Amino acid sequence: MKILRVIATVDPATGGPVAGMRAITPLLTKLGHQTDFLTVDDPFAGYLQSWVGQTFAMGPAVNSYAFARRVRPWLEKNISRYDAVVVHGLWQYLGVAVRAVTQARGGPPYFVMPHGMLDPSIRSTYPIKHVKKWLYWQLMERRILRDARAVLFTCQEERRLARKTFPFYQCNERVIAYGAARPEGSRDRWNTAWNERCPSAAGHRYFLFLGRIHSKKGVELLLQAYGKITRTYPVSHGGTPPDLVIAGPCIDERYLATLKTLAQAEGIGASVHWPGMITGEAKWGALANAEAFVLPSYQENFGIAVVEALACGTPVLISNRVNIWSELDADNVALVEPPTSDGINRLLERWLLLTADARNKMRDAARASFEKRFEIGFAAQHLVDQLSSLLSQRPVPPGR
Repeated sequence: MKILRVIATVDPATGGPVAGMRAITPLLTKLGHQTDFLTVDDPFAGYLQSWVGQTFAMGPAVNSYAFARRVRPWLEKNISRYDAVVVHGLWQYLGVAVRAVTQARGGPPYFVMPHGMLDPSIRSTYPIKHVKKWLYWQLMERRILRDARAVLFTCQEERRLARKTFPFYQCNERVIAYGAARPEGSRDRWNTAWNERCPSAAGHRYFLFLGRIHSKKGVELLLQAYGKITRTYPVSHGGTPPDLVIAGPCIDERYLATLKTLAQAEGIGASVHWPGMITGEAKWGALANAEAFVLPSYQENFGIAVVEALACGTPVLISNRVNIWSELDADNVALVEPPTSDGINRLLERWLLLTADARNKMRDAARASFEKRFEIGFAAQHLVDQLSSLLSQRPVPPGR
């Protein structure tokens, strides 16, 4: 099977979907399936040199709508070479172009992965954006989903929430397995790489936030909760609490500066470490040595870094807006609270009140949960099975 993945960018700094594709593509190759990528990246972007598949970069895009003039002509010339097209994300020109070309040529079938972009929380979190998307939904996006062979969700919660956001929602829904690769290399190499990347945290216990630093991730809540913990911990527990590492890219320098100013205002500047974006062995070292992984997001579709933490045997402290929270709670690998000041305070306090035995049991359960639910080899086979089954089905005519 030849698969074309259509996505705005494969820049690793953009977060989870790109990390997921980087992990699964080599496994699909081993299973005998070819994956190519169509993007609106600048063809001279450095990260394309280390990407995992053949990439046709049609950019740079002229705006956030991911419009590039070369996309549609390229699709018209090349789309017949593929058995399936997977469009990643919504609200962009790429979905419009794929739908138009596949309908004009009678195929191949296309699929859509929303990656959480139908979450109803956008109505309250970004009301102006919601109005714009409501209009675009009426004009185009609902038809893109309706006419897809299937819309692929990464968990049951994402599928459930997607039904609540816009009227006239109609599509062929499928939930596919999703996950991350096992960490590669030796623990010693991870530790060395991590200590070199963030020497200020070497030898310290620490909580770890790892991911794209964005307002939706609840980093302010985490800093405020951590500040409160550091003021009460010597009295309630004795000694000093773990440090806090906030690792990841941030495209908004002013927002990052605001966070660092908040840390200083909370009196925790010396205990908070900012190593920036970390990858490879340094990333595995950060995850494996963390006391716990923390993700207090207001909205999170899946959370690749959450799953990578589990692969390292690291328990996770997450909000109930991370869509896989119920599965992790059931596996006893996560503490879960709402993304509020009180909720994130409780999240850290609950962890600190656990006995050493309880924490060790969570670490053992974390590895088991990863192997059972999220190991990338299983996800690759499940994707192939789902696509093969859907491709063999008789399509339902557009306008159903």
